[in-house]
Amino acid sequence: MTGPTENQYAAAGVDTTESDAGVGALVDVLKTIRLDRTSASVLPSGHYASVLRVAPNLGVAICTDGVGSKLVVAEQADRLDTVGIDCIAMNVNDIICVGAEPIAMVDYLAVERADASALARIGEGLKTGAEQANIEIPGGELAVIPELIRGHPSPNGFDLCGTAIGTVALDRIVTGADIRAGDAIIGVPSSGIHSNGYTLARKALLEDAVGGPALGLDATPAELGGASVADALLEPTVIYVKAVLELLESDVPVGGLAHITGGGLTNLLRLVGTRLGFSIEQPLAVSPVFGLIQERARVPAHEMWEVFNMGCGFVAVVPEDRADDAVGLMLDHHPGTARIGTVTEEGGVVRVPSLGVAGTREGLRAA
Repeated sequence: MTGPTENQYAAAGVDTTESDAGVGALVDVLKTIRLDRTSASVLPSGHYASVLRVAPNLGVAICTDGVGSKLVVAEQADRLDTVGIDCIAMNVNDIICVGAEPIAMVDYLAVERADASALARIGEGLKTGAEQANIEIPGGELAVIPELIRGHPSPNGFDLCGTAIGTVALDRIVTGADIRAGDAIIGVPSSGIHSNGYTLARKALLEDAVGGPALGLDATPAELGGASVADALLEPTVIYVKAVLELLESDVPVGGLAHITGGGLTNLLRLVGTRLGFSIEQPLAVSPVFGLIQERARVPAHEMWEVFNMGCGFVAVVPEDRADDAVGLMLDHHPGTARIGTVTEEGGVVRVPSLGVAGTREGLRAA
């Protein structure tokens, strides 16, 4: 059993350093692709979505993502009707980060067995998510591959991914280039874990841990206020599309938009690299499920903020003098939205002073 000072995410099975190196190796190969035409790409790789020029002043934004090991919990609990929302959310929340309006997504569903009842329930979540994001699902792909997919339990295994597209005027792309020191950081609440960090979350809550014996999916620990472990783990990811589009259509200048996923608030550095930094002075309320995970697995505070969203699912960066206007617009859609901090000149660093932790592009560390 690992001690509280070790990397609990790596001990659970996900080594983010190794993953980052793997992505780097893949990208190094892909960026050597040779074309017999001029590239249509407008943005460098590494942003939340890619943008391709398709006509004068018209770009198509595209991204792809899946639900990850949250699907294991859905299989175990036999609750398949919400994970489609997560698939939509993980894609459209990335698309809007470049200022694009999502218009459609196609899904890829790989299954161990093509069970009609299960597929219909998964479809219900996709439908709900699509309606929340105001997008179409004009097609997709079903692959029955029992040689690759094994369920928890078998034969109920599946993987769910999507690829979304949106449109954006090329002169209105949001890249982070307009962010300046002194700008306000607006945080929008998450609904819980969303769709990242589930390898660690499942290890902490569903296996024997330093902080106690395994909890069952039906357990209702006091920390969750009457909700079951399954309820907490399967709470759908929030879809921020309508609120963000309203902000973009207002007269509030938006310097940057960030979907807070794996890596927590260090995602903000995708907007500015080492040019600027971020000080999180008043974090949003941390969902109780995070405290339970930290206590049971003895996860250091800095690692919790490196792995999870910790109550903040989305961020908008706006000029200081328009912070109240931005908060007011977002509050109509997402109660609890608030100003959480300020852009700083400390390049490449995210600080959470009230928690005694700081972050760099390599992750959060004790401050």
